Amino acid sequence: MTAEAQVKVAPIARQGRIRTVLEMIKFEHSIFALPFALTGALLAARYGAGEPWPSLRQILWIIVAMVGARSAAMTMNRIVDVDYDRENPRTSNRALPTGALSVSFAWIFTFASAGLLVIAAWRLNRLALELSPVALAILFIYSYTKRFTMLSHLVLGFCLGMSPAAAWIAITGAFDLRMLILCAAVTLWVGGFDVLYACQDLDFDRCSGLYSAPKRFGIARALLIARAMHVIMVALLGWLAASFHLPWPAWAGIVVIAALLAYEHSLVHANDLRRLNAAFFAVNGYISLLFLLFWGAAVALAR
Repeated sequence: MTAEAQVKVAPIARQGRIRTVLEMIKFEHSIFALPFALTGALLAARYGAGEPWPSLRQILWIIVAMVGARSAAMTMNRIVDVDYDRENPRTSNRALPTGALSVSFAWIFTFASAGLLVIAAWRLNRLALELSPVALAILFIYSYTKRFTMLSHLVLGFCLGMSPAAAWIAITGAFDLRMLILCAAVTLWVGGFDVLYACQDLDFDRCSGLYSAPKRFGIARALLIARAMHVIMVALLGWLAASFHLPWPAWAGIVVIAALLAYEHSLVHANDLRRLNAAFFAVNGYISLLFLLFWGAAVALAR
């Protein structure tokens, strides 16, 4: 191979490695959690810090913290579940089971991502820094929960649900109990669609001894559980909007979110899960982004 050819191959190899890493951590799914964290930051600036908006510096470090936290959590989950992923036909083509990435590389990436979260927390304020190990512990513990409890759906939800509260702390250096309402809403939202998603792995969970709501209750009842969780989520958003006395865009956003959740559930039936991926990815992405748009507008109009 000529020197010129080697120069051309090297960037391609690096691009392939980067693409594989991003696929491993499902980087595109950051869209689910980040808008809720940013909404928490907007509420914190207006109602906690008395400022119209968070500073650009604060927003940037919150984004860095979110990327670090999620990357560390997802990679840890892939490491812990590598044997299950290898045996599950749906996940057997992932990076670690196929050897596209080594487990040692995944550990290094996990620690680097966790370090990124800690650095971002340090740059935000002291309380954020002090709580960063707690956040990491929760994120890492989730990877083991499916081995002993079907409440793993809620633990996963809480991993994303704590992001608005973390953003409030990042902006104000303190905590507001009203953020627990948004934390609970996001927890139920994520937990609900994780129940839906787990329906795909019912047979594998039964064979491998893993716990899930579909395994415990069957698919039909699991779908009802997911719907109940999302109904409660909508009610919690209404409670939160009322507690902050938010103007009409927040309420319009709740109506839109409720409609999208209803559409999401209309796509999935106990005897037909073929459209589950569409429900999981597209609709939930719209829910997250529209929540930020409508509630951001509400904060802008609030007096």
